[in-house]
Amino acid sequence: MSMKIIHISAECYPIAKVGGLADVVGALPKYQNEIGADSSVIMPFYNNKFTQSHKFTSVYESNLKLGNQDLNFNILKIVEPVLDFNIFFVHVGDLLYTESVYTDNDTNRFLAFQIAALDWILTLKEKPNIIHCHDHHTGLIPFMAQESYKYESLNKIPVITTIHNAQYQGWMAYDNLYKIPRFNIEKVGLLMWEGMINSLAAAIKCAWRVTTVSPSYMEELKYSANGLESLLSHENFKAVGILNGIDSDVWNPETDKYIIKNYKKSTVEAGKKANKKWLCSQFNLDESKPLFAFIGRLVGEKGAELLPYALDYALRSKDISVIVLGSGSKDTERQLFDLIPRHSGNYNAYIGYDEKLSHIIYAGADFLLMPSRVEPCGLNQMYSLRYGTVPIVRRIGGLKDTVIDIGDKGFGICHNEVSIQDIVHSITRGKEFYGQQKEFKINRKRIMNIDHSWKVSAKAYVDLYNSIN
Repeated sequence: MSMKIIHISAECYPIAKVGGLADVVGALPKYQNEIGADSSVIMPFYNNKFTQSHKFTSVYESNLKLGNQDLNFNILKIVEPVLDFNIFFVHVGDLLYTESVYTDNDTNRFLAFQIAALDWILTLKEKPNIIHCHDHHTGLIPFMAQESYKYESLNKIPVITTIHNAQYQGWMAYDNLYKIPRFNIEKVGLLMWEGMINSLAAAIKCAWRVTTVSPSYMEELKYSANGLESLLSHENFKAVGILNGIDSDVWNPETDKYIIKNYKKSTVEAGKKANKKWLCSQFNLDESKPLFAFIGRLVGEKGAELLPYALDYALRSKDISVIVLGSGSKDTERQLFDLIPRHSGNYNAYIGYDEKLSHIIYAGADFLLMPSRVEPCGLNQMYSLRYGTVPIVRRIGGLKDTVIDIGDKGFGICHNEVSIQDIVHSITRGKEFYGQQKEFKINRKRIMNIDHSWKVSAKAYVDLYNSIN
């Protein structure tokens, strides 16, 4: 009989995506099922393009108590499955049915989501062998499953918590305590951290195992976890870092429907040239020069506020092309946009996000810039490797675990600090490497061979489940 796993998450690609959390939850269950597990997902029912374009049927309906409120909720399922695993949606009226995944009312929204998910699991004839929670939006589930009286029958089910980003912890004021299903008030300390209810802290205390999305990030959290350092050090005995993977079916230059010309290792030169040519024609760039790209959120965690200054300096030599795809800080967006006329023919930016364009950039660029301050795992560098694009990364978190510098007999370019000087110096090193075309082309084929698929990671998670089940 296969192991029954339920993942609970606020995001899941391609249904609702804000960041890498969605990519993980959209791929891990699929690969777990491929190795014989029965893995499914529970997530909120949002008002977005995906839910508007598919039909759903209700498989369960009930009421939940959120403090003094009685809320009706449904568990929905897609009528015609579109993913490689079962996915269930928690529909709590207008509370969860929002256009944005995250809003200003997330305390009530995600508390209702977690209560509804556990209420439904209570009714299942075949209970899961593992409940796998993702980030702080599901952080109270380990506590409620262990301590709330109504879920007593679930407290023998192992609950795993994965920290995708410890900067966000789901803080809420103490006066929200009455909204959590009743428990022995003497256990209230399990919920608290520094005078507030802290969902992520509660998850770390109560989960059977705590995982992070790379081994290096797990170590970094012991000295940089936005206030949870001592807790993570204390709970170290149950913590493990498992490197994320990528969905190698979605991210495959040989079959990718988004890109201009498909290619494999043996045809990489022609394939990348065609995609680069399209990008350069669309964005007024010189295709004869090495093309550097940045894809991601324009926020401090990504080192993005340094990009306008670093790129402005690096572009003065006129011997590179640069394209930026992203959105975030309005100041950074404006500064990046303002660079376009100053470096016409060598630089352009698409402010916003476009999935198709991101795939073409991975396929057409020569280098990918990731000067991150915080990068728990990072998926972009894995995508770039898959498409034969050399990652330029800061040595942090998962970037440190997945990219080895060419100076250390590796295949990428690494720097230690998040600074304008380090970014510019790394771009200069990239230009020099590009100038060594024979070595550059050998490296391009080499990096396409690196396997960062979910197959390895999915097995590591199943092995972890087996060790506690």
